[in-house]
Amino acid sequence: SCSRLWESIVSTTAHTQTRPLPFTRRAMAWGAHAFTLTGVVWAALATISLFEGQIRHMWLWLGIALLVDAVDGSIARAVRVSEYAPGFDGATLDNIVDYLTWTFIPALFMAFHLPFGSRTLGIAMALLVCVSSMFCYCNVSLKTPDHYFMGFPAAWNVVAAIMWIFQTGAVFNLVATVILAVLTVAPIAFVHPFRVGRLRAINIVAALVWVAATAALVAYAPVRPIILTGIWWVAGIWILVVSAIRSIQGIPQELRDAE
Repeated sequence: SCSRLWESIVSTTAHTQTRPLPFTRRAMAWGAHAFTLTGVVWAALATISLFEGQIRHMWLWLGIALLVDAVDGSIARAVRVSEYAPGFDGATLDNIVDYLTWTFIPALFMAFHLPFGSRTLGIAMALLVCVSSMFCYCNVSLKTPDHYFMGFPAAWNVVAAIMWIFQTGAVFNLVATVILAVLTVAPIAFVHPFRVGRLRAINIVAALVWVAATAALVAYAPVRPIILTGIWWVAGIWILVVSAIRSIQGIPQELRDAE
């Protein structure tokens, strides 16, 4: 009798574990993965545009990839992809797309389309960008408990866009690239507008305004309308100030806790 009871329990458990997941839930989860996967398409189109010399088109595709990256994580969490599409690693996919669109393609653009004093230095800076970014993507402590980035988050698409829009010189580009590469492993915080809870609404608005202003400046380049540039600066400074305040207030305590 005990053995029959045990067999019944095992059989019921096995049936429960193999029960098909709801189709709608699975479809939504795979839809979220497919949305993230479009980042590979935008990356490919951006690369083709880069090699064809269609720089504005390259920024267009990278801009679309940035918008996808801004919301795909929230969508994935909302539809519970880890539960309803567990056989596909969305986090790995997201990292691959991010490395292509935030680091690798911008690094190629920097090497061939930005001044660094010489082609050799330009290639060297591109290699520095690619290598230093690994310390971001492979950093298991990249995010603080309150969702700030720890260290410069390898946002080289942002850096390259700024250098191109404002036509910065070789010395500035060289120094800025080296400093930011070093800051990848520095104990400073950078706000993630869509994840950080503190002032989230304002941070999201500031980030969206900054992205929109950047897109407009790309369209107008090399002309930089004063009002548009002013909006760009105000939104960007807000993001930097929020990040600086978090660094000053929080990082020293975290370092003490780690000792």
